[in-house]
Amino acid sequence: MIRIAVDAMGGDHAPAQVVEGAVAAARHLAVRLALVGHAHVIEQALSVHGDWSSLGIEVIDAPDVVEMTDEPTSVLRRKQNASIRIAADLVARKDAVALFSAGHTGATVMAAYAAFGTIPGVDRPALATTFPTRGKPAALLDAGANVQCRPHHLLQFAVMGSVYARVALGVEHPRVGLLSIGEEETKGNDLTREAHRLLKAAPLNFIGNVEGREIFSGIADVVVCDGFTGNVVLKTSEGLMETVETLLGDELRGTFSSHVGYLMSRRAFRRFLRRVDYSEYGGAPLLGVAGLAMVGHGRSSAKAVRNGIAATHRLAASGFLQRVADEIERASARPNIQ
Repeated sequence: MIRIAVDAMGGDHAPAQVVEGAVAAARHLAVRLALVGHAHVIEQALSVHGDWSSLGIEVIDAPDVVEMTDEPTSVLRRKQNASIRIAADLVARKDAVALFSAGHTGATVMAAYAAFGTIPGVDRPALATTFPTRGKPAALLDAGANVQCRPHHLLQFAVMGSVYARVALGVEHPRVGLLSIGEEETKGNDLTREAHRLLKAAPLNFIGNVEGREIFSGIADVVVCDGFTGNVVLKTSEGLMETVETLLGDELRGTFSSHVGYLMSRRAFRRFLRRVDYSEYGGAPLLGVAGLAMVGHGRSSAKAVRNGIAATHRLAASGFLQRVADEIERASARPNIQ
């Protein structure tokens, strides 16, 4: 049975929401969970679930917690017994096959990188965020693991993103787009122009540059960019989705006639909310490290944690890491792409 290490202290609503989501996942999946953090606090949260001890859930004590204000480059040295570090070490020692954390993204990336190292042929790990489009969901990477990138890093992101799209999103031949300011290959800065050349020569279904307005159209299944740009896109999109949801709800409930219309269309409204709700996807896998790590949203609810653990379980059961390693090796062997 797959065992997943969960940073129970990670996130704005930890440990209560993390514990609740973990219990829900354990009830419906063939999975064992190691909840890492302040043992007495976690056990107190578990106590409201009378069946938790029969669900394959174990509590592992970790006296330190990484706060959202901590500096990731130094915090793991100062907090040797932080919950995220102990959880990552469980995976590194093969006492667990994967890691899930909704805590400090930078600290999670640093802990996973330090504990696992990278897959051969990968220089930088990348966060792959799933987002809705007019058709199927698509993946954006990097979503924040790397502020600065070189062209060959974007090539590696594209290869890893293609594997992720096939395994997690069910896309047989993922279309890869490069985020830029224009469709022409000469548009953009030095990074995007050189990355375009590498992607064009790689064994990928590369469709060329994709502008920001096209991201949600479904034109590409995988969109690649540097982590700074990707994180701005991610946060902007989240804010836009929340605003649209609020405005749409206000309009539908604003007058008697619109209220009647809302009652008649509320099933469609619920479907809309599910499509744009980040908690449906659960988290973003950290691709490129030699261990499976899923990073949840800092505001993760119990539902998001449950879905994040479920997504982690699916990737672990599919042999995802080996598939990424195999495709990176094939891409690196291709002439004229280095």
